[in-house]
Amino acid sequence: MKKLLTLALALMLTLSMAACGSADSGDGTTYDIGICNYVDDASLNQIVDNIKAQLAVLGAENGVTFNIVDDNCNADQNVMAQIIANFIADDVDLMIGVATPVAMTMQSATEDNQIPVVFAAVSDPVGSGLVASLEAPGSNITGTSDYLDTDAIFNLIFAADPDAKKIGLLYDVGQDSSTTPIAAAKAYLDAKNIAYIERTGTNVDEVTLAAQALVADGVDAVFTPTDNTIMTAELSIYETFANAGIPHYTGADSFALNGAFLGYGVDYANLGVETANMVADLLLNEKDPASTPVKTFDNGTATVNTEICAKLGYKFDEISATFAPFCTKVNSITTAESFDDLK
Repeated sequence: MKKLLTLALALMLTLSMAACGSADSGDGTTYDIGICNYVDDASLNQIVDNIKAQLAVLGAENGVTFNIVDDNCNADQNVMAQIIANFIADDVDLMIGVATPVAMTMQSATEDNQIPVVFAAVSDPVGSGLVASLEAPGSNITGTSDYLDTDAIFNLIFAADPDAKKIGLLYDVGQDSSTTPIAAAKAYLDAKNIAYIERTGTNVDEVTLAAQALVADGVDAVFTPTDNTIMTAELSIYETFANAGIPHYTGADSFALNGAFLGYGVDYANLGVETANMVADLLLNEKDPASTPVKTFDNGTATVNTEICAKLGYKFDEISATFAPFCTKVNSITTAESFDDLK
């Protein structure tokens, strides 16, 4: 009997030690990540939400914890600098900068400490000076780009209205994400001898006045690239355009969510997921940001706001057929403040 008890105790001790060993060997590592979002708008919030959700999934799959602190600087450079300084003081393992201004500030703040930086939704990573090239970014930074095919949007504009004679360009001159696509828009229109009028704004009030001016200008359509200032103001201006019978063509589906006629570009939910995948790859597999290519996406999805579509006198099925040859797919959406409101 004593022998059996001794064997039983030995077995229990062995199992207990094995259990402890498996807990220790299951990695259990915690990675601290700081996310700074540039502004509170539907596109960028969707990216952050999907980054966090995907990192939770990847953490569970790999037996690690991604401890995320996320903040929003609301386009305030001083607040942005303080958020990033806090990340550095907290010795985070990696920073995520959502939108070009945040990514550029993170790049500057990490020149000495070389904390890895992953950016999200930077429209022109090379032109903005963030990376040396898309294939080999260099230094401690890489990420995902929402590069916009401006010509593709203008193909949609003139497919819907071949007789359009005057186009409005609505953007914020201070947004780096607008510089390249606005230049491309002008080149496209100049090549076709189509007139255009530029109106700009740096806040909601200025954008509202700019939208009213474009209506007074008698434009046939309005183009806005992936401009966060205009995105923030879209809920305040979409009725101005719709009531005047002017379609607003934009560079992201979130504009259409907030009332623009059409948003064309990348799937921002997927961009958030792929940003998280890149973050996990850098941390778990010790990849070097300098040699990790920037990820770009097919931006051939057109999202049409069906409410505005009807107000402009289009039938969704007919306009979808018109747009189909010029994009990968055509989606529909209705007006809401955030994507969560549609669920």
